[in-house]
Amino acid sequence: MHDRRSFFKAGAALVGAAAISRAGAASLPEAAVQSTAAMQPPPLPPNGRPYHPVITLNGWSLPWRMKDKVKEFHLVAEPVVREIAPGMKANLWGYNGQSPGPTIEAVEGDRVRIFVTNKLPEVTSVHWHGILLPSGMDGVTGLTQPGIAVGKTFVYEFVLQRSGTFMYHPHADEMVQMAMGMMGLFIVHPKDPRQYKVDRDFAFLLNAYDVEPGSATPRVNTMLDFNLWTWNSRAFPGIDPLVARSGDRVRVRVGNLTMTNHPIHMHGPHFEVVGTDGGWVPKSARWPEVTTDIAVGQMRAFEFDAAAGDWAIHCHKSHHTMNAMGHSVPTMIGVDHRSVVEKITRLVPDYMVMGDRGMHDMAEMEMPLPDNTLPMMTGTGPFGAIGMGGMFSVVKVRDSVKPGDYSDPGDYPHPKGTLAYEFTGREPLELPPPARVAAPVADAATLRVRKPAGHTGH
Repeated sequence: MHDRRSFFKAGAALVGAAAISRAGAASLPEAAVQSTAAMQPPPLPPNGRPYHPVITLNGWSLPWRMKDKVKEFHLVAEPVVREIAPGMKANLWGYNGQSPGPTIEAVEGDRVRIFVTNKLPEVTSVHWHGILLPSGMDGVTGLTQPGIAVGKTFVYEFVLQRSGTFMYHPHADEMVQMAMGMMGLFIVHPKDPRQYKVDRDFAFLLNAYDVEPGSATPRVNTMLDFNLWTWNSRAFPGIDPLVARSGDRVRVRVGNLTMTNHPIHMHGPHFEVVGTDGGWVPKSARWPEVTTDIAVGQMRAFEFDAAAGDWAIHCHKSHHTMNAMGHSVPTMIGVDHRSVVEKITRLVPDYMVMGDRGMHDMAEMEMPLPDNTLPMMTGTGPFGAIGMGGMFSVVKVRDSVKPGDYSDPGDYPHPKGTLAYEFTGREPLELPPPARVAAPVADAATLRVRKPAGHTGH
């Protein structure tokens, strides 16, 4: 436990240590790079204090070198290309080849030295979100440090005062750089590896982008109307499943660096909220949930005992489980516009009726889309279209999963008598057709058509 006096005393010592570490900075540690979006199960720490590593969805943990009892990491801020999901890539900014950047893992009490090299076209910095450290290491451009100029490398050095789940991101041109994907996780494990131990420990960040269909670079001035809602810069079905063995104690750590809150909901087992951005929640104060709301700049960690099955996990804001969509598309539910389809197709041969019965058809049909654009809803399961996109994945729990195995086990084989089925009854069910509102018939010469892909014509 650190009181105010001991913390600032330690902080003064750290500032001095940072000043004398310039000689040690003469030789930079290797900047590891990972360009694919495949999850890399992290190995156990090769040196230093032991800990149980986290599993970063569609990501990896940054290696370090040990030098004079200091863990040295090297982050490179640079433009990257990130596959949001199969069929779409985005031009982002990130670290070491990816957005988000690699997860930094260390242990409570470790001294870390982090080299940050700037390969962006403008200055940057790194703020260590939630971590107790000296003011001069806090990474706020202009306030606590000069910006890291293009092509330059800065050194951050501090002792990790407490364990928990933290984040890193720029505090330089923050609106642009974070909208372009610059962020990462910083996990500090407890000094005693038996404390807060779980069998599987997953982590990911919530982020959002506004990418015009057919383009690849986010619009950075968007405040709220994003059209791609992602976990670790991935949209479903590109998001990794969370794989576990029946009976495993599973932890999920979620950090939110978007512009709005996200109620993360998990089907199946109830969970306990065990951690916030302020630290671990004492066991006597933990509370049960099936949904935990994560505000902007916050993180939550929750734990549950895994039960066999395929359990959906997603943001419960319904638009956040969809991909790029037009906000100006009118609601056509219940409108019978079959009578005008013939006239429309004379003007737009690839026109298709959509939205009059809801939008689930969009998950099953193929329609023309601009290049590098994801369908609004996508992904299939053993029973057809899942009808989800964006912030959605599956917790896949099996009796047969082995320790250390995070590979996708495939579809869940439902035991006999546990699968919902269609009721047929003794007599065939005859349902009346749904009521429809007649659509006004427009003259073909003045008809205005909005194509599904967002194009307009007369």
